[in-house]
Amino acid sequence: MIETGEDYRDAVMPRAHWEKRQFVRCDFSEADLRGLRTQGCTFDECDFTKADLGDSVHTSSAFRSCTFDRTVLADTSWSGCSLLGSSFVDCRMRPISLKDCDFSLASLSRARLGKVGLAGLRFREANLLDADLSDTDLTGADLRGARLQGANFAGADLRSAKLDAHGLVQGTFTGATVDLETAVAYAAAHGLLVT
Repeated sequence: MIETGEDYRDAVMPRAHWEKRQFVRCDFSEADLRGLRTQGCTFDECDFTKADLGDSVHTSSAFRSCTFDRTVLADTSWSGCSLLGSSFVDCRMRPISLKDCDFSLASLSRARLGKVGLAGLRFREANLLDADLSDTDLTGADLRGARLQGANFAGADLRSAKLDAHGLVQGTFTGATVDLETAVAYAAAHGLLVT
C-alpha cells in the first residue's frame, strides 16, 4: 500500500518500526520520530522540516527528493540507504553513522560534517557548496561532478576518492591526505605540467 499526501505534521511516533512501507509527498514536518526504525521503506518527495529523527536507524530505505530543513539527525544510523536528490538545510547531523549510502544529486550546502565517517559514499553531482568536511574520512568516496565551491576538506582523508578536475579546483584541500593519482590530478587541475 502506498501512502500519498498523508499529513503527519506534529505526529508523535517515537520508537516506531516501519518495514517496506511506501510514502509519497507525505508531510512529516515537526513530527516526533525519535528512535524510528525503517527497513526497506521508500519516501518520495516527503517533508521532514523540523522533524526529530534523533536516534533513528534506517536500513536499505530510500529518501528520494525529500526535504530535511532544520531536522534533527543526530545519533542516527543509515546503512544501504538512498538519499538521492534530497535537500539538507541547517540540520543537526553530528554524530551520525553512514554506511554504503547514496547522496547523488543531494543538496548539502553549508552542511557541518567535520570528522564524520563518509568512506565509500556516493556524492555524484551533489551540492556541497561551503560544506565543512574537515578531518572527514572520505576514502573511496565518489565526488565526481559534485559542486565543491568553498567546501573545506582540510585534514580529510581522500585516498582512493574519485574527484574530477573541476572539484579539485573549487574546494580547499590544505592538509588533506590523498593518493598519488589524486595528487597528480590536483597538480594538473591547478595548471602544473606533470611529466
